[in-house]
Amino acid sequence: METKGRFDPNSPAIKAYENELAHQFVREGTMVAFPTCLPGMTTPITHDECRITALDIDSEGHIYGGTSGRRAHLFASAFHDLTGVVLDVGVVPDGTNSVAVCCGKSRTLAFVNGARGGRAIAIPEIDLAQDWIQEWGLAPQVLQDLGECVSKEPVVHAICDASRSTVIGVTTGHLFTMGIESGKVSVIGEVSGRGHLGMGSSGIFGQDDGARLWHFDLASGKIRRAAVDLPKGEWNAGLRWARGGDTGELLTADDAGRIFSFDENQGFRLLGRAHLAPVGPMVMIPDGRLFGFCGNEMANLFCCDTVSGSVSNLGVAASVFEHRRYAYQFGDAVVGSQGEIVFGEDDNDGHLWLYFPKINRVTRATT
Repeated sequence: METKGRFDPNSPAIKAYENELAHQFVREGTMVAFPTCLPGMTTPITHDECRITALDIDSEGHIYGGTSGRRAHLFASAFHDLTGVVLDVGVVPDGTNSVAVCCGKSRTLAFVNGARGGRAIAIPEIDLAQDWIQEWGLAPQVLQDLGECVSKEPVVHAICDASRSTVIGVTTGHLFTMGIESGKVSVIGEVSGRGHLGMGSSGIFGQDDGARLWHFDLASGKIRRAAVDLPKGEWNAGLRWARGGDTGELLTADDAGRIFSFDENQGFRLLGRAHLAPVGPMVMIPDGRLFGFCGNEMANLFCCDTVSGSVSNLGVAASVFEHRRYAYQFGDAVVGSQGEIVFGEDDNDGHLWLYFPKINRVTRATT
């Protein structure tokens, strides 16, 4: 009869396991989870209506977003000076899924799917300049329903052009544009509507049938199908994009977690590979590092050095300020006005997560 060896809590294997457990949560930089309210004053968005799935940031550094769930809410938020607030602007009637928020020059538009199709909703400008600590007040805000974008087709994604005066959006079958001020929709033509849109130097790229991209030229208003071949990889799921540091540079990842940079003139270049797949929301900060989340169910934060191609696993999101909170899924991300990253938690009782990356040491040249 085989006997089991005596359990040794000090064995190298057990110590390694304990170390892995202790360091599975974010281990570089600092994360802070912020609820969808003005803490101590207003009530957070209802827990089953609070999956944050769309974010954008305006020229003032204010972040607008949309939720998904039993009902879709639209909100405005700010984290600067003495301001730390998320304001629930309102519920979209019959809306259940926010797919994009676009901060324009004059106002912000959200794109929400639900029982009445894929609709554009105008969010009024919110005054977030006050400190929200002493005397403050806010008149009730009213969302403006601008109507269905393309009849009987859900919106898949939408982004602003460089001037922030026009939105370019895609439904399940068509590409459309919308004037941010006028709210007028123009259906441009048929495209494959899956994945997010990416803005290059000359126009908009979207995922076409097969392992290809279509291209929408902003100057001419023409769509070119199968314009670019995707590199060798696994491209079945919808694409996500991040804006690169150079004008027109885009970053994306395939289904296996391979991270690529894309330039219209130079094509695709493999940077590295995330340790988990799929890759979710990701953004590049001003120093050239790419941060994002990867993996299903319990996503891990990663950092990709876009120069060397090295990819680091930074662990599962955790916040220990005021109260302990963990997060496992994220829907969107933006870079804040001072280089911080704001992730939207795609889960019940979703929070906005502010991530302050570790500052890299500067090596000074010696003379």
